[in-house]
Amino acid sequence: MGILEKATEYHLGLLKAKLARYRAELLEPTSKSGGAGTGFDVQKSGDARVALIGFPSVGKSTFLNKMTHTESEAAAYEFTTLTVSNPGVIEYSGARIQLLDLPGIVEGASQGRGRGRQVVAVAKTADLIIVMLDATKSLEQRRLLEIELDAVGIRLNKRKPDVVVKRKTTGGVCDAIFSFRHITVRHTDRSCDVACLLTHSLFLPVQAGTRKYIPCLYIYNKIDSISLEQVDKLAREDHTVVISCEMDLNLDYLLERVWEDLDLVKVYTKKRGDHPDLTDPICLRKGATIENVCHGIHRSLAANFRYGLGKSSKFAPHAQKVGLNHQVQDDDVVSIFTK
Repeated sequence: MGILEKATEYHLGLLKAKLARYRAELLEPTSKSGGAGTGFDVQKSGDARVALIGFPSVGKSTFLNKMTHTESEAAAYEFTTLTVSNPGVIEYSGARIQLLDLPGIVEGASQGRGRGRQVVAVAKTADLIIVMLDATKSLEQRRLLEIELDAVGIRLNKRKPDVVVKRKTTGGVCDAIFSFRHITVRHTDRSCDVACLLTHSLFLPVQAGTRKYIPCLYIYNKIDSISLEQVDKLAREDHTVVISCEMDLNLDYLLERVWEDLDLVKVYTKKRGDHPDLTDPICLRKGATIENVCHGIHRSLAANFRYGLGKSSKFAPHAQKVGLNHQVQDDDVVSIFTK
């Protein structure tokens, strides 16, 4: 009986692996046939990108106009936004944050309805997703949007599974089959070792390689049309901010939350003998190094790097000599010296 159970487990694992591969092919088709779309090829610019996603007529265009002073068509009827041709820019704490107003998603978008696949393809390039919701409508809208985004491989507010692939010259995995709790994966890479710490429900999405783990803020608009009790209930939900675009309620706090969730750090540069330039910081991801600072100034600077002087009022009163791998903190002042 035990042998039969193991054989069944093995074949179930193979079937699950095949299903994951076919699902990945549906999400990321290899064929490039078909004409080019209109208004969806938006060049990434600024220090970070934020994508606005929601059902039609929830106030995304009005929000874009309020936050960026960009003229995006807004009206009381649905589907006023059909492309992403006019992105806005939020300037906050010295950072330039690109804000995309994506066309309204309809139920079934993950299967291509209403140009849904083009919309979510842009959303996958975002550093933060804002899910815009109508506070006057049912809470079901949030669940439906999460289902549509999950179906196309976008994981909201979830940590990426802890998987490590260590490249080797020889002696790695060679046409081996691994079983992890009813999941069987065929691996044919001869030049790597694989280490992972996963539950069975997470392994197949990692193997498919099409998942994006993106932080998300849920924004309930039109709170001026509901009771204070309802506003209080919505505001207590995780990763949630309540606003009113029409009455400019809570927009400043929303900007603070966007900044926090983007997890950026500001680094100021200083020339020898001069005061630091506090008007034009370099904005980087948390965990960035002096090498990233060099790339932010000029691409050739890292190649000619000699040493750097880093100063942070939070940790050290005097500048310290640092190398390329030194991790910078928010509000650090850095001087770069070349060969």
